[in-house]
Amino acid sequence: MMKKVNIYLVAAVVMLLTACGRNERVTPLSEQIDSIVGRVFPDSLPGAAVLVMQGDSVLAQRCYGLADLETRQPVTPETNFCIASVSKQFAALALLQLVEQGKVSLDDPLRRFFGSWPSAVLDSVSVRHILSHTSGIPDARPRDDRDFVLHATDVASAQYIATLDSLRFQPGTKYEYINPTFQLIYQMIPAATGVDFETYVHDHLLKPAGMVHTAYFEAGRPIEKMAHGYQWSDSLQRYVEFDYDEETFFATKADGGLYTSVSEFALWEKALREGKIVSDSTLRMAYTPVISIPEDANYGYQPHTGYGYGFFIQQPADGSDAVVYHTGDNGGFTIYAGKIPRRDITVMLFSTRNDIDRMGMVNAILALLKKN
Repeated sequence: MMKKVNIYLVAAVVMLLTACGRNERVTPLSEQIDSIVGRVFPDSLPGAAVLVMQGDSVLAQRCYGLADLETRQPVTPETNFCIASVSKQFAALALLQLVEQGKVSLDDPLRRFFGSWPSAVLDSVSVRHILSHTSGIPDARPRDDRDFVLHATDVASAQYIATLDSLRFQPGTKYEYINPTFQLIYQMIPAATGVDFETYVHDHLLKPAGMVHTAYFEAGRPIEKMAHGYQWSDSLQRYVEFDYDEETFFATKADGGLYTSVSEFALWEKALREGKIVSDSTLRMAYTPVISIPEDANYGYQPHTGYGYGFFIQQPADGSDAVVYHTGDNGGFTIYAGKIPRRDITVMLFSTRNDIDRMGMVNAILALLKKN
């Protein structure tokens, strides 16, 4: 079956599949995705949505399983998943918009935004270090305090940095992926603009992209067509909800609190391609590796991969096209959103289970695409 994929891109622009679960047109690519992904997500279990596009044309769109085990609602293209750390690109591009406008410089030290904080490290860590996970700031949050984990906001979670007395390494020299530094962006945006973070992202990113059903989670705030995350319980021998009952753990926004669907994320990718968010030159800068990710990295290692400004970039040793992407993990949600910019191809895998081989499935899909 794998050999059949070579025929699926013969036509220049073909709408291969327009709906999940109804009126499906079986195609070589969708058959291959079923063989890779479909067998992992039975109809009666927590599910996933897959979307593959080239430019504005849908190459394959597949939905599997359930978004909510209690209500038995199936996953659809409009199901809203917590995209976790895939949210970081929205915070990064909000800052890069301000860089384009001259309101922020990549070389601005954190001292500019947090002038009242006594920590001396704020003078040596810059915006570019925050965006590329090269700040040297340690993750010193009290992660063993369950109440803190469940309820800390962006402000509370990053507050320890105010009195930090040392860095783990000289900024810009090493990679270490941590969430609190991206949570700082929640306060950096209003410091530079006078507009709160969520309003700024809505008005300058989500609205121009047409993402009307995408939102940051807060406890008590309803999100339509909302999926739940699940993990397998050995003791119960079934999948159980694992999203902390939507506690405010999900409400740290700048590093990972966005809920969206594959349909709306496709609008985001379109807005990026069309220059509605930042210029092509700024986007290329974000998609350029700043630092290589070592094999012993705490998060994000893949062969031949670096980190830019809010994105992972994989540049295969065989010289094939670079892949720009981000992953997200939060509770039971396991997320991937990537692209091959030179070929205008986008690949999304949004899952409500945390026991899957995400990169194995994604790499298999990318291998099919790279053959054509």
